[in-house]
Amino acid sequence: MTKNKFSFQSIPGWVYTLVVFGFLYLSGLHTEAIGQVQRVLLATGIMEPALPEIPANQPAMDDKVSAETFPDAMAANDFLLQDLQGNTVQFSNLKNKVIFLNIWATWCPPCVAEMPGIQRLYDKVKGNKNIAFVMLSVDQNGMEKVKKFIAKKGFTFPVYLPASNIPAVFQTQSIPATFILGKDGKLATRHNGMADYDTKEVKEYLEKLAK
Repeated sequence: MTKNKFSFQSIPGWVYTLVVFGFLYLSGLHTEAIGQVQRVLLATGIMEPALPEIPANQPAMDDKVSAETFPDAMAANDFLLQDLQGNTVQFSNLKNKVIFLNIWATWCPPCVAEMPGIQRLYDKVKGNKNIAFVMLSVDQNGMEKVKKFIAKKGFTFPVYLPASNIPAVFQTQSIPATFILGKDGKLATRHNGMADYDTKEVKEYLEKLAK
């Protein structure tokens, strides 16, 4: 009587795939792994955000501009942000600035994929006092997880969590979602899904809005 000998070669390929994905999921590494794959896609340059034309006669802004000039997101005192040091900030404090707002989460692979590009964009324009970044995390597991993620990645752009309800103008069914507001407080453009923001076009777009 011949005994059946166990052989790894007899195991179907789908079992290995299931084991690998199971390990990645249970270890929490699946987000990073998928993000790395999507980062390769971003590197092809085929996922750049669409940027509308900026009117040549942008209205000049000054410190006396009324809150009515801004959409609800800018004018509402009840839209509060909390930075990673626990400080509460009113979003309306950023009026008269161009705002790059990105809604993301640590568990979101496309968010993880596009964040290095956003960091590089931030590094290139952070010296411009008229441009502000708001990386708004919608993680439900508290600030500590977000802080650990940011520290691990070495990101230095400003990160916040919502401290009140997010205004309707920034409501989105999926993340990442990116909104760019002009100095007049109006929404200049938005992009749903991941994109490569580390481009000459995006940098010049922000700088032109900031003039």
